[in-house]
Amino acid sequence: MGPTEAEQRLLSLELFGMRFGLERMRRLMTALGHPERRFESIHVVGTNGKSSTTRMIAAILAGHGLRVGAYTSPHLIGFNERIRVDEQDITPQRFADAIERALRAADQVNRSSGAEDPVTQFELLTAAAYSELAASQVQVAVIEAGLGGRYDATNVIPSNVQVLTSVGLEHTRWLGPTVSAIAREKLDVVKPGATLVLGSGMHPDALAVAYEVTAERGARVIQAEADPHAELAALGSYQRRNFALARAAAGAFLGRLDEAATSEAAARVRVPGRLQEIDQRPLTLLDGAHNPDGVAALIESLPAIVAGHRDAGGRVVAVVSILDDKDAAVMLRSLACACDALVLTSSHNPRVLPPPTLSALLDQLAPELATEHEVVPSAHAALRRARTLAGAGGVVIATGSLYLVSELLQDESSAGRRRASML
Repeated sequence: MGPTEAEQRLLSLELFGMRFGLERMRRLMTALGHPERRFESIHVVGTNGKSSTTRMIAAILAGHGLRVGAYTSPHLIGFNERIRVDEQDITPQRFADAIERALRAADQVNRSSGAEDPVTQFELLTAAAYSELAASQVQVAVIEAGLGGRYDATNVIPSNVQVLTSVGLEHTRWLGPTVSAIAREKLDVVKPGATLVLGSGMHPDALAVAYEVTAERGARVIQAEADPHAELAALGSYQRRNFALARAAAGAFLGRLDEAATSEAAARVRVPGRLQEIDQRPLTLLDGAHNPDGVAALIESLPAIVAGHRDAGGRVVAVVSILDDKDAAVMLRSLACACDALVLTSSHNPRVLPPPTLSALLDQLAPELATEHEVVPSAHAALRRARTLAGAGGVVIATGSLYLVSELLQDESSAGRRRASML
């Protein structure tokens, strides 16, 4: 099987949608010979910051001489980006080989479970990732949960350390209506006798649940500092908190940290799609903030970025696309308060809110702000328009959706033909 066929097979599974539960995943692991048991693991859950924290933990562990794997989601360009070994994406062909192995296992599972309960896309991806990480003989893998924790497909690993990055009100249809309920779903990944590492600034309700769950399971709790004690290559104040959390998680796993190796990891690791610089004059950044908390973290980082890059006459302009299951009202109002102008656009995701809807919502929400905004349906054209509005000495940030970021990282001819997974 080649990379193109592997991607086509994966995309065809979107038709079956998303279904929680671990029974199919456990049977997949059995069919594959339990690859998830052939490496140690750290499980990362939370509302925001999971991918960044996962990459940062992996970088710190690699700096300590371990062979390290990582599994993240979603991808920006190709599915193979989700599986990393020694801080490198696996090749498209290795990814295709892993998918082929997982498909053979899925055929066994599907034959016994019937047509009404087939293996889902995310389950197949996760099974392929565990198979490939085992085949690559990693010593430890850092695993990012997809959605929630309790019934997320990733939750079949016997992790030694679990990490909770943050908890916010998102995916309430599946995870519950309150911060406490969502925290409880995410924290079901905590194993008896394990170590739970908490991000700084945790919501008090989530913190209470964390201590309750760990007490029930005889696990210990470590609360990360806000200060990473290192200079980071990754932009943004939120990345400083993420690295501080990664540092605490790696320390919990290793027992002690080598400061030189940890600082070197901080200076090396970057996270695609998170304040990713793609051009200068004007400074142009892509940031996948896709919910109110993510946008708030982005805006918190803006003053330092703007101060270091904006010249006289330059403006701050955001290119914005938001999916229909997000709190667009809060996100738009926050961005309108922080930027001189907004360019409202679309992406190829079928759940995207039409740009005119965003425009009408913005008019209703913040008439007193009178923030300049306009609609440009094409993402690439919207980015060009934003750069013009910002001026050479300004700052442009494309945000609101990882699907927008993905589209802008592709050239215009290919962007319309490709689409990212729903998870």
